[in-house]
Amino acid sequence: MPDSQPKRIFISALEPSAELHCANLIGQCGRKMGEGHTSVKSVTWVGFGGPKMEEAGCALLENTVNRAAMIYKVFGQLGYYRSLIHKARLSLEQNKPDLVIVCDSPAFNFHIAKTAKKLNIPVLFYVAPQLWAWAPWRIHKLKACCDKLACILPFEQDWFRQRGVDATFVGNPLFDELTEPVERNLKTYDAYLPQQVRIALLPGSRRHEIETLWPAMQQIALQIRKVYPEAHFYTAAPDMSKMVLLHEHRMSGFSCLEQIGGLMDLCKQVDLTIVASGSATLQVAAAACPMIVMYQSSRLMWHLVGRWLIRTPVLSLPNIVAGRRLVPEFMPYFTSIDPITDAAMDYLSSAERLKQASADLVELCKPLAGRNAAGEVACIVFEMI
Repeated sequence: MPDSQPKRIFISALEPSAELHCANLIGQCGRKMGEGHTSVKSVTWVGFGGPKMEEAGCALLENTVNRAAMIYKVFGQLGYYRSLIHKARLSLEQNKPDLVIVCDSPAFNFHIAKTAKKLNIPVLFYVAPQLWAWAPWRIHKLKACCDKLACILPFEQDWFRQRGVDATFVGNPLFDELTEPVERNLKTYDAYLPQQVRIALLPGSRRHEIETLWPAMQQIALQIRKVYPEAHFYTAAPDMSKMVLLHEHRMSGFSCLEQIGGLMDLCKQVDLTIVASGSATLQVAAAACPMIVMYQSSRLMWHLVGRWLIRTPVLSLPNIVAGRRLVPEFMPYFTSIDPITDAAMDYLSSAERLKQASADLVELCKPLAGRNAAGEVACIVFEMI
């Protein structure tokens, strides 16, 4: 029997990548209803996110994506996040939804989930908090406020189930845009010319990443050009506001080709990528593009807090999924770019090494590709409401 009662879902995303996942999820839910694959006929979406979610049909209580912060940077915005939690609490109390979906950003979204559970609202976590990497004792907090967990890394399902969480691997949403088998992205480097190497510089989508990583990436590029004067550099920004930031932090004497969006297509065309740690590294991997991963943080905070909390021997997502140091990672790097430049030169000097790195990334991505994460999460959503 069709469920004629309209459903209401509160959804929360802070990061650009999470916003994209949520926008695709909203779209998938709409398609399933339109095609008659569920008894639910109407869903109202409300919550935190950005323009992509709004375009997909979500009424935003606040555009949170432009304020995205990470790790230590979040401490400077505590007042803002407190106001968001208060706004969410009022919304949940005054217009009680049938489901709350929180996507990534666990430090913030745990508060949203906790509030929902106090009001007896079921909660779906989309993108598992990386408790296996750091602060595993928070599993008790997760169990207390999570009814269902949608995991996007293959090993997470068993890890969380063994600890009493109802977890399901749904595939990785970053691979939903693949239109062909990942094997077709394998790079052969048959006509590779180091003198004309093509390198993508991807400093991330957050303001503080661009401010800290983009100048360093340009310095690395200028060092590479001293050896390979005809090297070509490219960059991609997720939107025009981030492109403006790239321009504001452009170094004198550096030039590159720019584009908005199309990160994976760009990585299919270049020989090497230098990329900020984060979800983009898996998109680079899906393009089978050899990469070097870097991230910068406060040296003081890293030694006081970070290095004691991290429980994994590697920190970048490709290496975590592989369970080994598959790609060079510099996390955190503090001041010297020399080790990163040396790693790039090591790659550029050997077509065989580049080819092997591309093949390794293809094998890494096979278990993640070939599924529709947004579609699988949409099925979970309709089961829960």
